[in-house]
Amino acid sequence: MSSIEYSAEISELLGRVRRRPNAGWPWRPGEAVPAGLPVKQSWGWLFVPDGRVLTLVNPRDGVVSLPGGSLEPEDDGDPAAALAREAGEEAQAVIGPAHYLGYLYDRVGSANGGHECARVRMAAALRAVGPTAPDPASGRHYRRLLVAPGLAVELLGWGETGLRQAHAAVATAVAELGVPAAANEAIEELPPSGSFFVR
Repeated sequence: MSSIEYSAEISELLGRVRRRPNAGWPWRPGEAVPAGLPVKQSWGWLFVPDGRVLTLVNPRDGVVSLPGGSLEPEDDGDPAAALAREAGEEAQAVIGPAHYLGYLYDRVGSANGGHECARVRMAAALRAVGPTAPDPASGRHYRRLLVAPGLAVELLGWGETGLRQAHAAVATAVAELGVPAAANEAIEELPPSGSFFVR
């Protein structure tokens, strides 16, 4: 097994990573969101050609996330539109068409004023990231890391549910996006100036 490659700067950043407590929302892979259950959030596994995915690190508190967030009126109820918008706002990312993976059932409705809701997960190709800019919703400048999906699960702190999500995302990315099943293991921070990814 080869060692994971990363720079001293990334080592310092990863040393400050803080994981959110696992909420324990049940994962519903491949199931359509039931009629009447509102979709409140959409988050994405965004793949580059070598199989790694984009993760965001908040440098203020070390919390790691996937790109995504809440549906807004301009998304017209479409989780794919919400993901594309949020990825652009948070990571200055340009993505390809999003593929539905399933949803998390939030029974306590922490994203919906105390009423049950769905949190959708999708997979898409990451085509480019532009120069870093603050997220208009929070003012945060996220650090943008490319990592293997398994490491993303570890950084996110999502446990077994997250691993099942990652497997679904990788299977979809292999079939639909042509990425390798075994991702590059190097950890790479994308430069502030941005990057393009050739497919």
